[in-house]
Amino acid sequence: MKVAVVGATGLVGSKMLQVLAERNFPVTELIPVASEKSVGKEVLFKGKKYKVVSAADAIAARPAVALFSAGGSTSLEWAPKFAEAGITVIDNSSAWRMDPAKKLIVPEINADVLTAADKIIANPNCSTIQMVVALNPLHKKYGIKRIVVSTYQSVTGTGVKAVSQLMGERNNAVQAVKEEYPMAYKYPIDLNVLPHIDVFLDNGYTKEEMKMVNETRKIMRDDNIRITSTTVRVPVIGGHSESVNVEFEKEYDLDEVREILQRAPGVVVEDDPSNAKYPMPIHAHERDEVFVGRIRRDESQPKTLNMWVVSDNLRKGAATNAVQIAEWLVQKGLL
Repeated sequence: MKVAVVGATGLVGSKMLQVLAERNFPVTELIPVASEKSVGKEVLFKGKKYKVVSAADAIAARPAVALFSAGGSTSLEWAPKFAEAGITVIDNSSAWRMDPAKKLIVPEINADVLTAADKIIANPNCSTIQMVVALNPLHKKYGIKRIVVSTYQSVTGTGVKAVSQLMGERNNAVQAVKEEYPMAYKYPIDLNVLPHIDVFLDNGYTKEEMKMVNETRKIMRDDNIRITSTTVRVPVIGGHSESVNVEFEKEYDLDEVREILQRAPGVVVEDDPSNAKYPMPIHAHERDEVFVGRIRRDESQPKTLNMWVVSDNLRKGAATNAVQIAEWLVQKGLL
């Protein structure tokens, strides 16, 4: 199967290549795509070098599927052109997520809504993906009324420039040298946290915070869930962490909650406080699962649960989820 990766030279695009290889996706020909300045460069896939081509040349090559991770403006311009050529697009940007005509997919939850007619499929926001993978099986059992979530998000979610800023700041502090580094953020990120991800909206929330609200309702197919979010950038490489407080319609049993999560696809329960065992991004790094721990009752109000959710944002939060969508399409004969 011919597979295009649009944005192949970026952080997520590179991870998509890695995940495609690791999961032995049936790639017969890889078509790496990037901006005009990267055309002609080479990327490595399964020990073979492939030259980067333009989006127009990729369409002419007629891949069966195109995994997009090149930003919203690129997706808005090029995804329809790929789709018009009969190519299935799985897009990692925010461009199509809330379009009522497009499906927003986490395979463990709602891949069943996909059909052969879906030529542009949206991949959700990284912080949304890991939360809904953990919450959806509990929603099925107890019914979720309200979610309060605070995130602790890795700099890798911003991109290479942010990683360079963090490491540049750290190197300068540790080595007492003065090296130049880019500024992805307005303020230092090392030894700091930034309660500011994406742009601020008129309601005082950031776009990232509202993504978690709107995308969660769409994926879980329930517009009645009340959700409030605070998203924070932290000096971490490896994964996003989330403190999730969830109020249910029905009463729950803690042991049953753990059993439900242990059986849930894509979830690993790490919840042994007596032995200081709980999820951390340093352990979730380069893993595809969503890790859940610190599972405990909220003693301030009834039917309410606290949990800690961690996942590698470049993998399950982006590349792996996109590849899993493609795998589901292959399995169902839609690719």
